[in-house]
Amino acid sequence: MQLFGLIAKQDGGVEANETEYVRTFLEQQLNAEAVEEYYSLFLKFSKDSKLGKGEPEGKVKLTSMKDSVKILGICKKINKQLNKEQKVVVLLRLYELVNADRKFTEQRMAIINTVADVFKLPKEEIEAIETYTVNNAVQELDLEDVLIVNHHTDEFTKAKHIQSGELDGDVLILRVNSAGLYFVRYTGNQDLFLNGLLINNRRIYLFPKGSFIKLPKGQPVYYTDVVSRFMSDSSVSKISYEVKDVGFQFKTGGIGLRNVNISEEQGKLIGIMGASGAGKTTLLNVLCGNETPTAGEVLINSYSLHRERDKVEGVIGYIPQDDLLIEELTVYENLYYNAKLCFKDKGEAEIEEMVNNTLTSLGLYERRNLKVGSPLNKMISGGQRKRLNIALELIREPGILFVDEPTSGLSSRDSENVMNLLRELALKGKLIFVVIHQPSSDIYKMFDKMYILDTGGYPVYYGNPSESLIYFKRLDAQINSDQGECGTCGNLNPELIFNIIDANVIDEYGNYTNKRKTSPEEWHEHYKENIELPQVEQVNSTPPKSLNIPSWFKQFFIYTLRDFKSKISNTQYILLNLLEAPFLGFILAYLIRYIVDPESDIYVFRENENIAPYIFMGIIVALFFGLIISAEEIFKDAKILKREKFLNLSRSSYLASKILILFVMSAIQMTLFVVVANSILGIKGMNFEFWLALFSVSAFANILGLILSASFNSIVTIYILIPLVMIPQMVLGGAMFTFDKLNKDFTSVDKVPLVAEVMPSRYIYEGLIVHQYKHNNFKKNIFKVELQQSSADFKNVYYLPELEEIIDNCRIADKSSKGFSDDIALLRNELSKEQKRVPSIEFIGMDKLTVNEFNEQVASDVKVYIEQLKNHYRDLFNTADNTINRFMSDNIRNNKDRFNAIRDAYFNESISDIVRKTFDKNKMLRDGDKLIQVVDPIYQIPEPETAISFRTHFFAPQKHFAGHFFDTLWFNIMVVWLLTILMYIALYFDLLKRSLDFFGELKLFKK
Repeated sequence: MQLFGLIAKQDGGVEANETEYVRTFLEQQLNAEAVEEYYSLFLKFSKDSKLGKGEPEGKVKLTSMKDSVKILGICKKINKQLNKEQKVVVLLRLYELVNADRKFTEQRMAIINTVADVFKLPKEEIEAIETYTVNNAVQELDLEDVLIVNHHTDEFTKAKHIQSGELDGDVLILRVNSAGLYFVRYTGNQDLFLNGLLINNRRIYLFPKGSFIKLPKGQPVYYTDVVSRFMSDSSVSKISYEVKDVGFQFKTGGIGLRNVNISEEQGKLIGIMGASGAGKTTLLNVLCGNETPTAGEVLINSYSLHRERDKVEGVIGYIPQDDLLIEELTVYENLYYNAKLCFKDKGEAEIEEMVNNTLTSLGLYERRNLKVGSPLNKMISGGQRKRLNIALELIREPGILFVDEPTSGLSSRDSENVMNLLRELALKGKLIFVVIHQPSSDIYKMFDKMYILDTGGYPVYYGNPSESLIYFKRLDAQINSDQGECGTCGNLNPELIFNIIDANVIDEYGNYTNKRKTSPEEWHEHYKENIELPQVEQVNSTPPKSLNIPSWFKQFFIYTLRDFKSKISNTQYILLNLLEAPFLGFILAYLIRYIVDPESDIYVFRENENIAPYIFMGIIVALFFGLIISAEEIFKDAKILKREKFLNLSRSSYLASKILILFVMSAIQMTLFVVVANSILGIKGMNFEFWLALFSVSAFANILGLILSASFNSIVTIYILIPLVMIPQMVLGGAMFTFDKLNKDFTSVDKVPLVAEVMPSRYIYEGLIVHQYKHNNFKKNIFKVELQQSSADFKNVYYLPELEEIIDNCRIADKSSKGFSDDIALLRNELSKEQKRVPSIEFIGMDKLTVNEFNEQVASDVKVYIEQLKNHYRDLFNTADNTINRFMSDNIRNNKDRFNAIRDAYFNESISDIVRKTFDKNKMLRDGDKLIQVVDPIYQIPEPETAISFRTHFFAPQKHFAGHFFDTLWFNIMVVWLLTILMYIALYFDLLKRSLDFFGELKLFKK
């Protein structure tokens, strides 16, 4: 007011129109009491209290030098308080003031120019504001930053032009580009309305975002139309986005969307609103390609979004409502690694500059080195988190961006900051769809279009935001239906729209009922009758892509580095994972370090009966650690993966990076566990074998944990499932329960049960037990001889006498009985095996060993053959026994103490009892036509039935495959890695998740 007064008093003093202008201006901005206060201030500064002699009252005495000093001081004060947009408005109002009486004296204009200089506004914009304010003739307004709306067909050299209606004057719109502001004035006498308010042809109005000018005839002039006219000359990629008759039905059968039609182009900010459950997020998911519509199609530059995804790759960006941030990384690192995944052709310096520029533009540069933190353990504010989420997409500037409730949970200031970012991005030529909930008036009017849904997925409005309330008021027959916003403050309350849509019927007592006045179907019918769907020019060129995805190996490297940094930045996580394994190893080993003699403190490995349980517990620990460290890995990245899906990054590179990090962690954990525990228990010479075996089963558990992490949508569910996958590994590992003591439905007499063949715990336990017994420093030199001795002893003590007894039974048995035929079948089967085992002894009576031809002579021939076998095995036993005795005698004679020390340090009696089944009462079993050796499984070489047979009895010393025999431990480790590879395939193709989804859909279908 001081500035207004000081300028108005110059060159003859204030005029009547100027005082009227000031009063009208104040009445539009302030309440009645404040108007008088500020009007008095204006009058005070617009008159000089010192009048000369003989001069009439009201004649102003000019004191230009003094006033100039005052004006300069006031401008400097204002300059410190106002932002650029506010300074532009002040300057324009000064021009408008002197234009009230068109008193453009040299001194007045010089003062205004001084104000502009103090405000440091661009010279060309100052000249444009002056020209726009003081000129009515369109010929004088042929400027680049002016748009003229009239009914003429005039063509201008620089100014933009819209031909519309039968106006008796011109609608003149000025753009002040540096401040992003638009102003409008009208030179005619017809009734024009700005956002429902009558336009005074003597005033200049701010034309804010979301505004519209209603003309006497023809289409309104929308803010977006104006902006697009000024953008038409800029090099913006063309986009046509068309949604044609789209419908969506949920798997449960419910309808989510009905008859959705949208047509938009680049440079627009489109809002999506609706009541809870109306289908806002469903619509957004269909529009961005996350969900496939059950009817209709979505076209981007004529390419189908859902059927031709490769054609629109990299065009779409998606920002869900939830955070997409890696909590352990800093603000800078989150954005940096995202940029690295988007631009393979940019060098390190370019990436850093791009990230820093983006952070600066979003006001996050000062926070760049702070960890993001979790929503519960905040390092940055909620508004900063939202801005960083937007930055992840903003840095690559996709042509079309979808944002789900970006202002949810934010303060009003943070909400406006976030929406301003999206508005600026739209002004750069991007097409942005935003699901918004309970926006303020300012935010609501930022949108170019608003798409409103009612319950059940019914579209009920599609058009200008500021017109939306007018539209619903008219349909509801309200008395002030021509006004969409407050005439005094200019605010528009979007909640009023939903109050009208959801209004309930009132009963005769004045109480609201549960029945709506207007159903969603009725609102939709109004929509079809009254809303004219926009049409856009269909673009047939390739949609603009902003991606240049790195190679597979580069992605793998970036993913690995990102994951590694996120983990090492969590000190607690690293310490727990590194210390937990040796700590458990220490506790376990120390507790089971058993000393037999209660009066001795000397620990003897040979006597410790807990070594086998320790091996099994080590396997359980490896499985547990492998599952725990991987169970959350993909689950916690689910939201990030959902966004990165639009980048079309390699899933295998992501999984490979996860697996590498997990394998390294498991390898370190198992190293620490084995070193600590084996040292305490005195397990010598086998640390590498123990580590490799435990690491292998832990690696399997890593992949299994990743499958669980990728298949379920609740971390609680994942951890509940861990016991479910652990317990079968424990039960079928071969340590807690022997396989021949399990339920008959699962057991196999001569082989490991089929269900245990897919249990890594069983392979590792068997391999380590066999290796510990077979390859320790005490046994390894005589194991082969002992195998020969044991085999020969079993044949002479149990096997051949049993065959003799069966022959004797056959002599007296009834040939027609089933027992006789079974015995003959067994004899044929077992004796044929012996012929292969001992080819040097011939048995020529095999052909006559049948049910029909069996007689006393045949029985006699079998007896002779068995006796020859006895002699053969007796010789083998004696040879082996002599070799063992000689070996023992030589070692004892040479150094008895050293021999006993090696036995005590490397050989374990408890493991010997387990692998030899010393305490098993059954030494041999009969199964149909077979005799099964039970005793000494460690000394029983498998006899494969085919070239690819690999199944054997438990604790076999060797395993067979493809005509070759392999050491049990190494073969079993290879099988575990094969199972791990199969699990990775299941992980890569999401087989578990797809199976769960399939059965879920099948269940719903049956219902």
